[in-house]
Amino acid sequence: MRRLAFFFLTAMTAFATMAQDDKLPVADEIHDSSDNKVTASLGVDLVNQYVWRGLYLGGVGVQPTLGIEYRGLSLSAWGNIGVSDPEVNKEIDLTLEYEYKGFNVSVTDYWLSEGNFFNWENSTTPHVFGASVGYDFGFLAAAWYTNFADADGTKSDGSRAYSSYFELSAPFKLGGLDWTGSIGFTPWETTYYEASGFAVTEIALKAVKEFTIKDRFRIPIFGKLSANPCAEKLYFIFGAGFYI
Repeated sequence: MRRLAFFFLTAMTAFATMAQDDKLPVADEIHDSSDNKVTASLGVDLVNQYVWRGLYLGGVGVQPTLGIEYRGLSLSAWGNIGVSDPEVNKEIDLTLEYEYKGFNVSVTDYWLSEGNFFNWENSTTPHVFGASVGYDFGFLAAAWYTNFADADGTKSDGSRAYSSYFELSAPFKLGGLDWTGSIGFTPWETTYYEASGFAVTEIALKAVKEFTIKDRFRIPIFGKLSANPCAEKLYFIFGAGFYI
């Protein structure tokens, strides 16, 4: 997987070069999105618990995000840092994504704090590489995710599961809030999603209210009910963010 790591580093260098070519100001100066400009985003969320695709991954956490985009191609970093135990609940995800109208495709490197970030040995690496493809119709979005390398889950016979997840989500407005209803499932057996076969791992309803300060700073407050029928769990996630 060293080639993939080199690929991400090359992408970062390419974005930096584009920014210099466009003679942009410093990175913390955010621009309106356009086809001919590099745009950047920076923000952080504080959540009462970290629940992902119906799986409980940690308690109270700080989740920073940083991204840069150019003509539909974006490179972003997202993280989770546990408040009670920062080392145990630490995660960093690096994503390279391309979007064109409603279509999107991406590759993500998920790194958890169980090991050295620069450990690329297949038997002990803490990295998981996954790819996704999706389409947003406006009233409905569909996305398919598959892990294809490194520390993926396994089947009962010990073979790589190529853990996959399919999600449908639909946005709507109600009572002055922005809502999203979603359902996600894994189609086959994998320890990654703690499933012994086809399983619905999340049915969720999320509401967001966003406040804007001086047309520059965004403060979203959100709540989410997440049910995992496979694990027979129900979670209520609450958080607030600050974005520029």
